[in-house]
Amino acid sequence: MVYPPFSPFSLEYPPLITLSQLVLEVISEDRLLALRKRAELDSKYVLFLNHSELPLSLPRIASAFSELALAYYREEARRIKSRIEKRSSTSLDLIVRYCFKVAVYAEFRRDWGEALKFYEDAYHSLHEMIGTSTRLPAIQRLVEIKTIAELLHFKISTLLLHGGKLTEAVIWFHQHKSSYDKVVGSTEYIFLHWEWMSRQFLVFAELLEASSATVQSFSSLNQGTAQIPLTEFEFYPAYYYQLAAHYLQNKKSALELLVSMSVAAQEIDGSSESITPSVYVGQFSQLREKGEALTLHFITDEEYIRYAISEAKRFQDSFEIVAWLKKSYESFTNLKSRRMAAFCAFEIAREYFGLSDPSNAKFFFDITVNLYRQEGWVSLLWEVLGYLRECSRNLGAFKDFVELSLEMVALPVTSCDDFGNLRDKTYGPGGPATVSRRESIHREVFTLFCRETELISSTEESGFKFAIDSPLHLEIDLVSPLRPVLLASVAFHEQMIKPRSLCSITLSLLSHLPLPVEIDHLEVQFNQSTCNFVVRNSQKPLVASPSSTVQSGSQEENEPSLVLVPNNWLRLTYAIKPEKSGKLECLSVLAKLGTRFTISSRAESPAAMEDSPVWKHENYVQSLPTKDPILAVFGQKATQVEEPEPQVDVSLGASGPALVGENFTMPIVVTSKGHAVYSGELKINLVDVGGGGLFSPREAEPFSLESHHVEICGIDGAEGNDESESETGNIKKIQQSFGLVSVPNLKEGESWSCKLEIKWHRAKPVMLFVSLGYLPQGSEANAQKVHIHKSLQIEGKMPLVINNRFMLPYRRDHLLLNRIKPAPDSEDISSLPLNEKSVLVVSAKNCTEIALKLMCMSIELDDEQGKTSCLIQQGGGGGETSGSANLAPGEEFKSNTVSVLPKSEHVLSYKLVPLTCGQQQLPKITLTSVRYSAEFQPSTIASSVFVFPSAPQANSTAK
Repeated sequence: MVYPPFSPFSLEYPPLITLSQLVLEVISEDRLLALRKRAELDSKYVLFLNHSELPLSLPRIASAFSELALAYYREEARRIKSRIEKRSSTSLDLIVRYCFKVAVYAEFRRDWGEALKFYEDAYHSLHEMIGTSTRLPAIQRLVEIKTIAELLHFKISTLLLHGGKLTEAVIWFHQHKSSYDKVVGSTEYIFLHWEWMSRQFLVFAELLEASSATVQSFSSLNQGTAQIPLTEFEFYPAYYYQLAAHYLQNKKSALELLVSMSVAAQEIDGSSESITPSVYVGQFSQLREKGEALTLHFITDEEYIRYAISEAKRFQDSFEIVAWLKKSYESFTNLKSRRMAAFCAFEIAREYFGLSDPSNAKFFFDITVNLYRQEGWVSLLWEVLGYLRECSRNLGAFKDFVELSLEMVALPVTSCDDFGNLRDKTYGPGGPATVSRRESIHREVFTLFCRETELISSTEESGFKFAIDSPLHLEIDLVSPLRPVLLASVAFHEQMIKPRSLCSITLSLLSHLPLPVEIDHLEVQFNQSTCNFVVRNSQKPLVASPSSTVQSGSQEENEPSLVLVPNNWLRLTYAIKPEKSGKLECLSVLAKLGTRFTISSRAESPAAMEDSPVWKHENYVQSLPTKDPILAVFGQKATQVEEPEPQVDVSLGASGPALVGENFTMPIVVTSKGHAVYSGELKINLVDVGGGGLFSPREAEPFSLESHHVEICGIDGAEGNDESESETGNIKKIQQSFGLVSVPNLKEGESWSCKLEIKWHRAKPVMLFVSLGYLPQGSEANAQKVHIHKSLQIEGKMPLVINNRFMLPYRRDHLLLNRIKPAPDSEDISSLPLNEKSVLVVSAKNCTEIALKLMCMSIELDDEQGKTSCLIQQGGGGGETSGSANLAPGEEFKSNTVSVLPKSEHVLSYKLVPLTCGQQQLPKITLTSVRYSAEFQPSTIASSVFVFPSAPQANSTAK
């Protein structure tokens, strides 16, 4: 097969000839060589195609085609660049075309640098054509220039982003925007310019989103130039999506204004339907029928404008705006940019509001209003609240409508300057934030809660339908946006008061509403409901309140007038009498306005009260909530009511110290000395004096397997009480360090006692806390318990200190001095003689202040002999074994131990019973002293005794 050359205008490019392998079988090789030379073809442009080896042949063909194409693109680019350099044509149109062609050929060759250079040259040459070319009508000519500029901008931005030059691409976009930002054309048809500007931002946002260039940390990026400083947001697509939506909003507004004011824009004839884009970029022409043929004709600017208006009407710009803004909102939310996200949400909500979709509009308005409330953007907050107010009206949400209206009128005036002139002429449905507008909304809201006749008419005009007797209740807490509507400050005059005694309290109310508000009555609520009281307006009729929380017969106060003047404190001081002890706190103040409207405001302490964010920086005269400056600075909404004096005594009877290992008994006696005892409970707690706790798993006691060092073993019954533990209401809960026991009912003068058993597993001081709670009057409803607290420190001690030592035998040889001295840190191990008796002395010393009775002692050996017990008997017992030894405080025990003073003697007397007669040996005596042990061996005569036989005794019996 023979393919034609690439260029029909030049023979510089040889054709590419592919011959099948079958040709070689018909034509000889010499014949082919002669033909190639005759055609002046290089051998590389003659390829032989083997159908059996097609996968191997195709890459060769592709390589040859690519080489020829690159050569063609290079040569064509060189030829066109020579024309540009020679300036053979002074027409800027041709210069733009030439530069564009060279850039396209460079892109084909993947020469990105040259492509970028000539695209920029084309762009700059195109900008010089503005205002100079008259080939087309003015409007169409400007449309054509902007369309080509858009194409060149797209090419340049794509190449920069493709090369990873993110900062350069953003700077280039700024230059592109600045170059055409003021190129508007006819201001009557400015919607064309706004549409073009919106498209520029949209295209660049999509390029950024699809680009492989990732946004690095802002500090590592080049932050623009001195002429074009860049912000961090300009490197993200969200910024450009938001501005694309902004310019499209401008286009929509301009088009709506044009259609409403221009008669030509409203008259759209059928000729605009035949207008179509031309084959040339940015141009339009009209398709006309001439016989059976269709021809294209130029159009006038008037015809183009009618076509552009008809095309703009066909598109729903609001849906595009919402889609772009949602992309921007999600991106700014992920970037933790709350203000930009809130602004995008506001724009989305406005579009939904314009589309008569109040549900979606309210959703995004709520997102915006939350941030503006927190940061105190008063002007922006007023506008958003105006939109939300209308959304609630359209949705029929009457409570939301009232809350939003009250929040609006409680905002400061921001739409006027110091001279009363409006700062801006564009406002939302809420109107300007002026004094008159605030007063108008105030009257509109409070008219809804006046007399029934006015109520019916006003609700129909406002678009609300509801029952006349349906109440409306608003709650205001410390973070509520309605806090400026009604601010309640409460201060007690005393920090500590006695029960059933009068105490003074100051109630202060403040409102930022624009007009005075008259209150029917106030309800002041406490955590102790018996202290709730009512303040009534004497000028208003007495009407029972369905939301009243004040019990019948409670305290009532009357005031000649209850009127809240704007930005002025209403101060009221009263006396209340608390009945219960403990914390007394004012919770809220409920204001009733009319027969159906109530506002409950959370009470605040003057010391902790802060300004509202929207009023924090306003220039207005601030006064103190109380006349007393000390209360205004340190006043609290809570006070402490002391407990009544108890008339019951609790005594703890401890006898001596507690010993480790014994069950220590602690008597607890409850005695009534003036109060009867009902529903009494005795709480017992053991606490370590040193603060280390009664439990330490790291310390193992060799003499106890208990994990607690000190524990409560039990509480033994009640002396003088015949009630059984199974009786209803009798509580007995015992834990290792806590105990709870119910106390039976006691009359005046009676007593009750129990015994607490505590066991020490190691020597440790503890603090015993005993608390008694009881009711002095058992039949009184909601009676408060009286508490008595007692404490006692108990010392836990070791009863005995046990020591042992070996007694050395009496020396019978000369004393030989040892020349080898043991090291100071060597172990002191006792050495005993082999095959001789050694005496082990074990002593037990009483370490307490009381006498102890030692019952037994045992010695455990490490060999197979096991445990060995020794006999305990008092010294000098004359052979009588008592089985125990009494140890005085500080006394040390040894079995049959005696003390012999110097120059004195000690006689030991024993009774011997001979079992046979004759010469008998007396018992051997071994003497052990404190320093040594020895045997005393008397003479044979002194150590033996002769036992005579006793005379026979016979009993004679008379026969």
